[in-house]
Amino acid sequence: MTSNTLLQPTEIIHLSGISWQTYENLLTELSNSRRLRLTYNRGTLEIMVPPPEHERYKEMVGRFVETLAEELEVRIDCLGSTTFKRPQLSSAEPDKCFYIENINVIRAKKEYI
Repeated sequence: MTSNTLLQPTEIIHLSGISWQTYENLLTELSNSRRLRLTYNRGTLEIMVPPPEHERYKEMVGRFVETLAEELEVRIDCLGSTTFKRPQLSSAEPDKCFYIENINVIRAKKEYI
């Protein structure tokens, strides 16, 4: 029996007992290697290397959201990938993010949080 998969396996490493400062240091050190995705949650760090297909699906979903917003006449602001942080607690790195409801508040900021 053979099996065909749509996606190649994703490489993921989980580390526990990691301080927020260590996470921040890793973000700085790995800033040139944005192919890695880091997620932090209360001392647990996940480091992921998405497969190549990930980018294709990310773009497809992003185009879907943008088209839907245009058709529904909803204003959005796309930030692409970014890092959201709640210092000392958690962080996340979405591949694409969209501001919809509070778009004017976000556009007024010089630096996104």
